[in-house]
Amino acid sequence: MTQRRRPDWQRRGWRARGGPRPPWWPEDEAWPPSRRRGGWRGFGCLFGLVFLVGFLGLLSLATHLIGGILAAGGPIGTLARIAAVLVAVAVLVGLARTARALRGSGAVLDELVDVAARVEAGDFSARVRQPVRGPRPVRDLVRAFDTMAARLEVDERQRRSLLADVTHELRTPLAVVQGNLEAIIDGVHPADETHLSAILDETRVLTRLIEDLRTLALSEAGSLSLHREPTDLAILAADVATAFEVAAGTAGIEIDANVDDSLPLLDIDPVRIREVISNLVSNAIRHTPRGGTIRISGTLDGDVVELVVSDTGSGIEPDLLPHVFERFSRSASTGGSGLGLAIARGLVELHGGAIAASSAPGSGTRIQVRLPVVATT
Repeated sequence: MTQRRRPDWQRRGWRARGGPRPPWWPEDEAWPPSRRRGGWRGFGCLFGLVFLVGFLGLLSLATHLIGGILAAGGPIGTLARIAAVLVAVAVLVGLARTARALRGSGAVLDELVDVAARVEAGDFSARVRQPVRGPRPVRDLVRAFDTMAARLEVDERQRRSLLADVTHELRTPLAVVQGNLEAIIDGVHPADETHLSAILDETRVLTRLIEDLRTLALSEAGSLSLHREPTDLAILAADVATAFEVAAGTAGIEIDANVDDSLPLLDIDPVRIREVISNLVSNAIRHTPRGGTIRISGTLDGDVVELVVSDTGSGIEPDLLPHVFERFSRSASTGGSGLGLAIARGLVELHGGAIAASSAPGSGTRIQVRLPVVATT
């Protein structure tokens, strides 16, 4: 008889007496835990026993009912006896297969209960061993549970990554504020306009970062309210270009807005789409050297308006390009919080649109935003 292969986490000794406490086990619960017995497997055996007793009872009743036929001689009696034997064999085979399936399903359900306890305790890497055979509902249940655990693991990893990134981004402006205030209190720096302005600038950085995080969280959760109204995208793009003229002129960069005036009015939230374009232009200024050009263009493609913000900057590194719309994704040589493109993606998708980036080192970057002419729900 082939011995049933135990799950990996049991073979590693997590449940063994005297084994080490796993890192995911709650601190307020005793270790090692009491051994859980296979309740579902026992239920399968009990069901098989009850089914067998019922079958024998029905067989006895059927024997009494057709006893006269079976006792009769001649061809009819012979055929009846052969048919009775075949029916009995078929029922026994079916019973054996049913009992085996129930026992196998019970073993899988027992393992599912154990793995569910691990997930409940915080071990989101736990998985149920996929059964090779068994009823389809049991296999579907195992597959759905593993999918759920995998998503929980990804969410937990993203949560920890976000917490680490937010902590890192908040540390720098807080350190500047704290350092300047301590210097003023100790008399190292005078409380003049220069030093107080530096503190005020850092508080603005903190405010912007917190507002960006709030916008990003609401957009990813789908709970950010949009105030849609008919909007002329050409006017909106021109306003953004005008707002960045001073910053672009200081950096020695030319900025040009060329959106087709014949575009239909879009049913969008002008404040949020303005924020999208502003984030794209701000990133372009940051990555475009002196003498470069930033262009904002817009055309109609069927029932979709295509807005493009392109620059002649240094481009995006190939290994960073697939992750450019993720939170805190940025190259080591650039500033910013790394939230601008993530916010842009969230706001565009909330409008039912799509955003994409194409770039090559040294040839600039092209960000394409596609917005439906008719609002989608």
